[in-house]
Amino acid sequence: MPATARRVLITGVSSPLGARLARRLADDPAVEHVVGVDDRRPPEDLAQRIAYVEADLPSGRLASALKLAAPQVVVHHDVVQFPEPGRTARSLHDLNVVGTLQLLAACGELPGLQALVVRGSAAIYGSEPDAPAFFTEDLAPAGPAGATRFQRDIGELERLVAAFARRRPAVACTVLRLQPVIGATLDNPIMRLFRAPVVPTFLGFDPRLQFVLDEDAIGAVAAAVHRPVRGAVNIAGAGTVSLARTLHRLGKRTLPIAAPLYGPTVAALARLGGLPPMGDDVVRYLRHGRGVDTTRMERDLGFTPSHTTAQAIDAVAAAERRREAAAA
Repeated sequence: MPATARRVLITGVSSPLGARLARRLADDPAVEHVVGVDDRRPPEDLAQRIAYVEADLPSGRLASALKLAAPQVVVHHDVVQFPEPGRTARSLHDLNVVGTLQLLAACGELPGLQALVVRGSAAIYGSEPDAPAFFTEDLAPAGPAGATRFQRDIGELERLVAAFARRRPAVACTVLRLQPVIGATLDNPIMRLFRAPVVPTFLGFDPRLQFVLDEDAIGAVAAAVHRPVRGAVNIAGAGTVSLARTLHRLGKRTLPIAAPLYGPTVAALARLGGLPPMGDDVVRYLRHGRGVDTTRMERDLGFTPSHTTAQAIDAVAAAERRREAAAA
């Protein structure tokens, strides 16, 4: 963290990970003041420890709140990393792109801003059959390319941040490209699938997957607050694990399905309640996987996750077994 950076503002502070990040920073002796922004009130224990501003990012009503808070570091945590089934593409675009645009416009009015940290997504790389084994940060698609609407939105979000960085060269702008975050207490598309009684897989496909444990996702953002670096940084646990080994470690039964029948079969199972709804980005990830290179994370950000990808999977599996035993 820059020597004078004592005030931190966090968007999306009422989400489970946003609240945990705020608690961590509130406990940090190097942080004098934490301001949380969200359209939902944070948990009561957190609301008593931070300043809370009720605001909806796409509404564009942030400027006055940010001027009053005068943060030296802004953490944009209110970014969806995998599209939630049931949310329209338009609503996701409004949050990820329009919300980011409004936040950056408000940040442009902050003369004392020193760093901007954006919790982005490795979904910017997509999941393709001809992808490299490990994406480095310079391999993100240029321009509006992308196989899915969500991937294109993440790319547009990053282009907005890059434009802001050019306008405000004194502000260190960091975009953390997180691989899918897993954790026993999380409720996201990947964890819902891992809790399903059976997991549909593509017959003949066993992609390499890479994850980051929830506590390490929080640690990476906190590390960027303390040591902002310019540009994109991949965030993931070391190594990859095949889908088959992942599901074996989790003790899950699989349902191999031929590719032409995958969509209709999954949709039918979802209607019957046997599967959570699955968006296109999750389906592509389960078919082709994705790996990212984390050299810059360790070298420039100075952060090494406490769990490898395999250890993160095992930690989730152990927690799920304890939860099931307690419920029995």
